[in-house]
Amino acid sequence: MTSGLATERQIDEESSKKNRLRRQLSAWIPVAICVLVIVAESTAAFGADHTSGPLQAFCEWLLHKRFTQPEWWRMHIIIRKCGHLTGYGLLSASWFRAFWMTFRLNDDPRRRWNYAHLLAVLGTFVVASGDELHQLLLPNRTGSFVDVMIDCTGALLMQILIWFSMRNRYVAR
Repeated sequence: MTSGLATERQIDEESSKKNRLRRQLSAWIPVAICVLVIVAESTAAFGADHTSGPLQAFCEWLLHKRFTQPEWWRMHIIIRKCGHLTGYGLLSASWFRAFWMTFRLNDDPRRRWNYAHLLAVLGTFVVASGDELHQLLLPNRTGSFVDVMIDCTGALLMQILIWFSMRNRYVAR
């Protein structure tokens, strides 16, 4: 009878370990995917000189409008900077989700909530800085502190959205 109980405990422990591993993977795989997309987009192939033509053709088709070169250059910059804002906002959301799901911090939800927000912005800043430093090494790309600030603005905006969507559950307690 004791060996039966020991076996049940072992099965429960193994099941618990598998569930923890699944939870960890579920939390961190989206972060890894976001970072990999950013790394891929940080290559020479995604420089403005390579994206301008296809984006212009798509926008002209979509809007039924021909752009002059100065009009297009302004539009292209806006599209690229909005891509920074959006992409790093999504990265920030995935960081928040991962920290929220994996940090326990004595099961104090407010403390966990604050740390998840802070670390999401910090993680986004680190990736954005690394991305821009990498672009300094490429011949057709320029690393820019302004882009890091745009990326961090996207992260902060996303954290504000998350904060407002979750505040009733975790702030009032």
